[in-house]
Amino acid sequence: MNEVADHKQAQSVQRRRVFYIPGYDPIHPRRYRELYRKEGAEQAKISGYQVDLKPKTGEEIYGWYAASEIDGKRTNAQVDVLVWSDIVRSSMSNSIPATYLQLLRTAFAYISTGALFRLMRLRKGPIIAALYPIGMLLLQLLVAWVLGRVAGRVLEWGGERLLRWVFGPLISGHYVWIFEALGWALTLSIVVLILRWFKSKDGKIYAYYLMHDYAYSARWMGANPPALEERMAEFVDVIAAALQDDVDEVLVVGHSSGAHLAVSILADLIREGGVPANGPKLAFLSLGQVVPMVSFLPKADRLRGDLHFLSSSDALTWIDVTAPGDGCAFALCDPVSVSGVEPKGKKWPLVFSAAFTQSLSPERWAELRWRFFRLHFQYLCAFDRPKDYDYFQITAGPLTLYDRYHDRPQSRSRIDVPASGYTSMT
Repeated sequence: MNEVADHKQAQSVQRRRVFYIPGYDPIHPRRYRELYRKEGAEQAKISGYQVDLKPKTGEEIYGWYAASEIDGKRTNAQVDVLVWSDIVRSSMSNSIPATYLQLLRTAFAYISTGALFRLMRLRKGPIIAALYPIGMLLLQLLVAWVLGRVAGRVLEWGGERLLRWVFGPLISGHYVWIFEALGWALTLSIVVLILRWFKSKDGKIYAYYLMHDYAYSARWMGANPPALEERMAEFVDVIAAALQDDVDEVLVVGHSSGAHLAVSILADLIREGGVPANGPKLAFLSLGQVVPMVSFLPKADRLRGDLHFLSSSDALTWIDVTAPGDGCAFALCDPVSVSGVEPKGKKWPLVFSAAFTQSLSPERWAELRWRFFRLHFQYLCAFDRPKDYDYFQITAGPLTLYDRYHDRPQSRSRIDVPASGYTSMT
């Protein structure tokens, strides 16, 4: 089914503002422009339309311009990245001991509150992803310790034999402690060197990166740290200003942990009266969300209250897209319902799957299947057998998010059973 085909004669957007909120990512937002350029060109080639990009220059907010021609209809979009990578970088310790301390704190936070066991009832994939950095860091420590201790014992054994050969057994016994001390020094030196080597390879292993990611929420038990709250308030002002522009739609896209930030940002925006009655349509697209990892923690009162509020709001359209093939997301888990804060008049989000196994050819799926981190970004990429989810038509095409999906049925396999042990709200 291609839902877009049902609307070929319609055009509800000529100009659009798009705000992309990334997940826990320390890298410059330039990567997202390059990803959009490369994957947008590929999707346009596959689907038979045109998307052209131009960089923004001299602007305070990093972004780009996208112009599309789809079914003969031209649309212009300004895409801005709402950056919090500097906050992410400041939270990522360069110290190996500090990272292992984060490991202990994070494990304690999720186990002691019971959140880990409740999350496991929803989806195994993201829990495995959460346990991966813990297991990998412990494995690295074990490997470093074993190799270091073996080397240390060899030095101790060799030193003792050398003393016996030079001084004889009676005299050498008084000096064995020297080589024992040297053995332990060698052990610790090798442990440090091996752990540093593992850390230098984290661009491929992602153990340290993911540990910092999960530790960021666990440290505050689901609350937002002051620096992040301040940045979110700035984002509210930026989006409110865009809603005063002469555009047809303002679309906010939250990916991964950026999705739960977007929930709170949009809830604040609406509460503060930032959505004009006769202004552009406001839309929210959450992709690969990991909301339960935060909303299940005891101090996530603010997030739970924002989920409750946003899910019954008439001021926006909220579409939530995940995929069971994404092992890092809580696929098809309604973030409002599973958090136990569903209101009686709940309207949002509309939950459906990007269906990786159907939207990607068997060859492409086989190529990506075990690249878990890459699959978590597939929502922002091209599909070689697209169905009704197309990131580039959503962000640069002629239809509002509401017009594209309001009559689409929700996924029948979605999970909407309350599972959180904490339901207090601010």
